[in-house]
Amino acid sequence: MKVLFLCVHNAGRSQMALGWFEHLAGPEHEALSGGSEPADDLNPAAVQAMAEVGIDITAQRPRRWTTEDLERVDLVVTMGCGDTCPYVPGTRYEDWPLDDPRGQPIEVVRRVRDEIEARVRALLADD
Repeated sequence: MKVLFLCVHNAGRSQMALGWFEHLAGPEHEALSGGSEPADDLNPAAVQAMAEVGIDITAQRPRRWTTEDLERVDLVVTMGCGDTCPYVPGTRYEDWPLDDPRGQPIEVVRRVRDEIEARVRALLADD
């Protein structure tokens, strides 16, 4: 399975999803993340929340999704980017309605992190 996780800023939700996916998936799976309007840096609260569960996402950098990303994945998971997320006919899509952790206290970010973990686990179980 090849997955592309998309959100607006590629600084919180999609980066946490990528972190969980890489942590939980086997080598036969691949994931990417991107944003429609990438931030300059990762959300520090997202970095902290992931570090609390032993996952280091500090090497990741927010980036814009590319056409090449879309062409190489089996599934696109969108998280709050609405019409700014690309649509490719014939590609499987899932929308995860998650709160944006941007500017939220760590307690909210932890809840989003845990919801993302459950969704990534379910995604991998269905594969």
